[in-house]
Amino acid sequence: MKEADRNLRRTPFAVDRLVITPNDIDLSRGPLAGHLDSETYVLGAFNPGMTRLTNGNLLLMVRVAEALRKPVFDDAVHAIRWDEGRYVLDAWPLELCDTSDPRKFMLHGQGWPIMALTSLSWLLPVEMSADGLEVVRFHYDKAIAPQGSWQCYGIEDARISKVGDRWLMTTCSVSPERHSTTLYSSRNALDWEFEGIVLDHQNKDMLIFEGKVSGKYWAQTRPLGQLFFAYPPGSPYHAGPSINLATSPDALHWMPCLEPHIRPHSGTAATARIGGGTPPILTKVAGKRGWLSLWHGVEPQQIVGIYRTYWSLLDPDEPWKVIATNHTPLIEPNAELTEPIKDLMYLGDLVFSTGIVEAEDHFIVASGEADLACRITHVPKAEFALS
Repeated sequence: MKEADRNLRRTPFAVDRLVITPNDIDLSRGPLAGHLDSETYVLGAFNPGMTRLTNGNLLLMVRVAEALRKPVFDDAVHAIRWDEGRYVLDAWPLELCDTSDPRKFMLHGQGWPIMALTSLSWLLPVEMSADGLEVVRFHYDKAIAPQGSWQCYGIEDARISKVGDRWLMTTCSVSPERHSTTLYSSRNALDWEFEGIVLDHQNKDMLIFEGKVSGKYWAQTRPLGQLFFAYPPGSPYHAGPSINLATSPDALHWMPCLEPHIRPHSGTAATARIGGGTPPILTKVAGKRGWLSLWHGVEPQQIVGIYRTYWSLLDPDEPWKVIATNHTPLIEPNAELTEPIKDLMYLGDLVFSTGIVEAEDHFIVASGEADLACRITHVPKAEFALS
């Protein structure tokens, strides 16, 4: 993508707004209430999984990042950790820490990258109106919080898929044991049962297709790592994290797919790093029927980079094949949306789409904006045009 193309902003969507911000969250009703002597606050209420409830309303599964108001005291940086049903603070000497990224700190002298978080995340179900624009109810009584050592540093970034008469929700569970993908299931999308770890260390952004293919569950995955092998000279792809596929007979035991899936393109820096966004849904766009997948591309810049949402349409029977796509971003960060809460911001240039529901002539897309708030965008189906 040329420099001029990267800077081209789309025409604003007619319906595009923040629907939940940190100011809407009541921590006195959250799972950490009463556990810590130190004051906490909502660093972000963002990256919501989304589905439609049986009553027609939408459900947002909001990631609430709860952070210490003053993490640095007594010459140490402190982190929140779940420990056998309670929450405690761990202290790390300041001379061992790099705190340049407000979401985390890095520990020096470990031999490989070691990270700790400045917040602990839990999940809050929020019932929304059918169009996703108005809050109906905050379900604090159904919040999902850490329940074992495998997620002692929190639960992040839910993605919800309805397959048959059952809802499946993947989450990222964070701990020193592993950075894994965990699965929950539900019969009503409000009451969730923990199923277990389904993907091991640093395999995240797991998105289960909303329907089976040839009798099997399918999912997009995104393994991370510190080493990637080079594509040959002249390849349309460049090495780096890519979106892969896996299949399962029961949604619990997953086998990687042999064929490659969505890979970063060598012609643009805007997708130098990519990962899954919304669970693929079977629909028709750009004159073709297939699995619609929204995913994020990251352009390297400063500490975090610029996150944008892109789309691809996958073959309905052979999902590893991309049958339509567009290299122009579908959804971009929007500073106008966060202007009223700019005093809460600690990052910018970041939109992270995490849920999609089809409506008559548009799709309702849920995103995290600036790792801070929940954004709902009504994307007309006409926006899905080929590049």
